[in-house]
Amino acid sequence: LALGARRSAIVGLVLGRGAVVIAIALGAGMAAAFAAARLLRSQLYGVGAADPLTFIAVPLLLAAVALLATWLPARRAARVDPMIALRTE
Repeated sequence: LALGARRSAIVGLVLGRGAVVIAIALGAGMAAAFAAARLLRSQLYGVGAADPLTFIAVPLLLAAVALLATWLPARRAARVDPMIALRTE
């Protein structure tokens, strides 16, 4: 803000970088979940090893929570007065 950035640009930058990290983490988590489900197939009762509802709902919920956790600090950072930010640096 002190150097001329718009508030929306700051929020977009933080959300964009957060979304990249979230996508990488969800991809790695899904791969690990598929591998673990195959290993635990004999211990799962009443649910298939690759239950589509679980493999769709859980990553969507986690992505929504992670984006909210990224958006809140981004919104707070965009509200900081530029003069206060410059004085602390």
